[in-house]
Amino acid sequence: MGHLQIISEFKQAELSLPEMLTISLTDACNLDCAHCWVEAGPCESAAQVSVEDVRQVLRDFVRLGGSGVRLTGGEPLLHPDWLELLGFAAEIGLDKIILQTNGMLFSPADLSALRELGLDNLQIQVSLDGATAESHDLVRGEGTFRQTLEGLKQLVRYGLGSQLALFMTEMRHNLHELPDLFALALELGVGSVSSGCLVRYGRAATDELIAPPEPEQYQPLLDRFRDDKGFRELYAKIGCVAAFEWCSARSQSSGCCRFIETPYLTAQGVLYPCLMCHAEEYSVADLFEKGFAAALCEGVPLWSELQSISRQRTAALPECQACELLSSCAGGCMGRTWGSFGDFMRTEDRCQQRRAIASATEREI
Repeated sequence: MGHLQIISEFKQAELSLPEMLTISLTDACNLDCAHCWVEAGPCESAAQVSVEDVRQVLRDFVRLGGSGVRLTGGEPLLHPDWLELLGFAAEIGLDKIILQTNGMLFSPADLSALRELGLDNLQIQVSLDGATAESHDLVRGEGTFRQTLEGLKQLVRYGLGSQLALFMTEMRHNLHELPDLFALALELGVGSVSSGCLVRYGRAATDELIAPPEPEQYQPLLDRFRDDKGFRELYAKIGCVAAFEWCSARSQSSGCCRFIETPYLTAQGVLYPCLMCHAEEYSVADLFEKGFAAALCEGVPLWSELQSISRQRTAALPECQACELLSSCAGGCMGRTWGSFGDFMRTEDRCQQRRAIASATEREI
């Protein structure tokens, strides 16, 4: 099927064409994290995408107007050709390239080669689940905080600090360390810090050691943000945290997800319509055999149905009807909702957190 025909079908279905594509290069990982969505880990038989398959997908993606790619895993550095694929992504003109990693496996040769690529549009996103070894290692294993910190320092030494982005998963045991993580980023010379609330999905669905933060845990963070001018200024330079964004400005929501702007492709060739939405019934399998264009064509009726659910969802959720956050929240993220509850017709798992933050903000005003 030609690319113009696919564009026409997406337009007729009122679907958004892919803009930022996430590709899992491998299911293998050197860690066995307690909150891993895809339940990756050490495994000799883990799926791994061939270089030519990734190249062909990216070629087709660019022909359809795609502008960014995120290479993830598992741990993408366990794919023997990750550096080559970063270079190819830049070669074909992608505007934004993200490498998602735990930061522990960079060798001096890797870092030299990465610097030689000279990719100004590359962001290296490193997971750091707290500002202390106690918090981080609880999730990722003993000694991992020290090893990740050393990886970050190496990346900075090789001149890549401004392209580094720390990402922390907000959990009950580590949320209070978020300001300290910003301080650590400043000390290290890291370019940005962001966070996202834990979703009860994958290993996190059953793990008893970790849990999402309680709504009241956000109050001390909001107090710090309000009272500490230095922290606010640092945040303005390098930060992106949903709780602070919610209290600083309430953006309007259309109440409808923009499928499929941010699709996710697994190492087995399963295409999901969104990075956050891993519902099997709305996925397309065997993409590497079918080709990217054919897989998109096959997905149109599935994602049209999902779009219809999205449009009806807010009006169908009783909890949302009298909620003053309806215009900014619209029931929240459908992908998170499905991941947490296995049901699109529920309010998002962060509903109580949003309400608590809105209430605290109103009291201050």
